[in-house]
Amino acid sequence: MTPPVAFALHLDQTKLAAEVFEQISHRGALLKDRRRRREEAVENFGKPGRDPIELGDVMSTIAGDGVWSTNLKLAQLRTHWDQVVGEGVAKHTAVADFTNGVLTIRAESTIWATQLTYLIPQLTETIRGNLKGLTINEIRVTGPAIGYSRKWARRK
Repeated sequence: MTPPVAFALHLDQTKLAAEVFEQISHRGALLKDRRRRREEAVENFGKPGRDPIELGDVMSTIAGDGVWSTNLKLAQLRTHWDQVVGEGVAKHTAVADFTNGVLTIRAESTIWATQLTYLIPQLTETIRGNLKGLTINEIRVTGPAIGYSRKWARRK
């Protein structure tokens, strides 16, 4: 004759029933809670405070004031660069980088870089006024990288 499983596994036979019952009871409580939440959802459907919100509001909440916010502002600046500097200058310049509060603008030639350097005070004021939340401590203007002018000329 084989010994009972509880004896072979060195389990306390007096606690076995309580352990089994506890597991079943816990599962029943979870199912009861799910059922209650489902019924509440059906009852609250269409009530104030349960209205759907627009995707833009959700994304604004997610973006918050963290890294996303800065990246979104920088994307806006790149997208609307022609509105900041004018169409003529925008054809020959682009926002290259933004790191640690330093905005780097790349120009297609040294002549355009020199011209844009004179506009730095107005650019700073315009960007700070239109893109609140994008902290710009310095604007740097660079000329073309090696081979940059040729690539830019072919792109036109």
